[in-house]
Amino acid sequence: MSENPYAKKPWLDHYDQNVPHHIDYPNMNIYEFLDNSAKDFGGRTAIWFMKNKITYKKFKDIADGLATALVNLGVKRGDVVAIMIPNFPQFIFSYYGILKAGAIVTACSVLHTEHELAYQLNDSGAEILLAWDNQIEKINKIRDRTRLRHVIITNVLDYTMMAPRNPPEIAGTMQFINLINDIKPNPPKFETNSQEAIACLQYTGGTTGLPKGAMLTHSNIVSNCIATHKWLGAEVKRGKDTGLTNLPLFHIYGQTVCMNILIYNGSTIALNPDPRDQKSLFEIIKATSPRMFPGVPTMYMRLLERDDLEDYARDLKSIRICNTGAAPMPPEVLKEFEERTGGKILEGYGLTETSPVATTNPVQGERKIGSVGMPISDTELKIVDIDDYTKIMPLGESGEIMIKGPQVMKGYWNKPEETADQKKGDWLLTGDIAIMDEDGYFFIVDRKKDMINVSGFKVYPRELEDVLFEHEAIENAAVIGLPNPDIPGSEKVKAFIVLKDGFKESEEMKAEIKEFLRQTVAVYKVPKFIEFRKELPETLVGKVLRKDLKDIEARKRGEEV
Repeated sequence: MSENPYAKKPWLDHYDQNVPHHIDYPNMNIYEFLDNSAKDFGGRTAIWFMKNKITYKKFKDIADGLATALVNLGVKRGDVVAIMIPNFPQFIFSYYGILKAGAIVTACSVLHTEHELAYQLNDSGAEILLAWDNQIEKINKIRDRTRLRHVIITNVLDYTMMAPRNPPEIAGTMQFINLINDIKPNPPKFETNSQEAIACLQYTGGTTGLPKGAMLTHSNIVSNCIATHKWLGAEVKRGKDTGLTNLPLFHIYGQTVCMNILIYNGSTIALNPDPRDQKSLFEIIKATSPRMFPGVPTMYMRLLERDDLEDYARDLKSIRICNTGAAPMPPEVLKEFEERTGGKILEGYGLTETSPVATTNPVQGERKIGSVGMPISDTELKIVDIDDYTKIMPLGESGEIMIKGPQVMKGYWNKPEETADQKKGDWLLTGDIAIMDEDGYFFIVDRKKDMINVSGFKVYPRELEDVLFEHEAIENAAVIGLPNPDIPGSEKVKAFIVLKDGFKESEEMKAEIKEFLRQTVAVYKVPKFIEFRKELPETLVGKVLRKDLKDIEARKRGEEV
């Protein structure tokens, strides 16, 4: 057998100075992040929301009060409590209040359909839901199909300067702000075994099959926050910085990078209630001068498209670090954003099952454009054969990523078979295909499930999408495979393309795009079909939903989806 190139951990030679190879992580409950920052920076603004400032002391008092209220409502250690609130302070209060009660958080998207919400509530076993009052009609329609005993609602204005003093109670619910105002905080005291105790049931996107609840322990999340914080090194200053929270907090990326790390650091969280409201985003940047701006590729793409970007150029100069993940970052977008704003984008990689950060590019060292960087402290990656995970792939050859580290989930909630499929001892099979170079930098090729088989040849959608982004007329693109009726088991490539303003949809444009691709990729990779669209289906965090496009095509063929 050939030598295992990953055992040498070549990435360690390229860590920034002062980034440790190993960290001794504390045994602690995540809520201690808040307690420590409230102790050290009690008068500092913890959350900036709609021009209102909430101090760390006030934040802790509210979380303590909520924990007390939840225990009074019968919540016991290990119970699951659900949150369905957008980027309001109440999401953050709820998250920490639930943990202070000794319970487990499960965060539901406000975009969930009735069916999706009922599924997550029932699968997790949640009996209490803290929700945005905008969602009450949806909740009432499915409530009798769930185990819900209590619904606690809150309004967008509850923690703003326009907050109502005593919002009216609504039948079948309790008002969050009344609950907090009417209670004397007395949260329970208990010891946490951080490696065993579950902090969050974070549900995967369900791109294949039903969503699964990844059991993330306190140790998973604490270790991921501390390792990522140390990776940023001198770029973050405890008790002094501001981070822009534009990513939805129901997503694990938002929770770790835009909430928990900032609270651990004693930073100010500048909350944008609607991640798609770019005007609001610019105004928050102007008002708070954030140093950190975690985002996803589509956020940077949308900002670059704005005609008034230059009007905010001076305000954008406060931003030094822009993390990006959740979806592939087109190299051309990264280069243009950095040129126009001065911010430094660090592309990284992770999964819900890894809390989520697994790799990132260095802050001071070489950033390799197109790479998701190298494993963070105490984390190992290896590339294995996509059909046999026991076979290690040689350096430079593509295969499936496996990850080992303290951030890897405990398993899937009540799904031992699915857990066994993904976890092989301490290692996690990811379903992502990548290569590693000689320096230990990893390059994502694509998702294993998205690979297209063209008469036995492998075609990876991401490769084509990256090339398409380089065409001057293309704003967005997605590539999928369609069944080839002439060759069983084979597929044909189809590209969905959104053109920039000023470019015309036509057969001539399709021909031009195909010819453009032929200059870069093998002929069998060039799409057989091109369809122009005004927009592509995306998640709230900007990930293009190839599954939705495949479902649309299946319906056209009269297939059941």
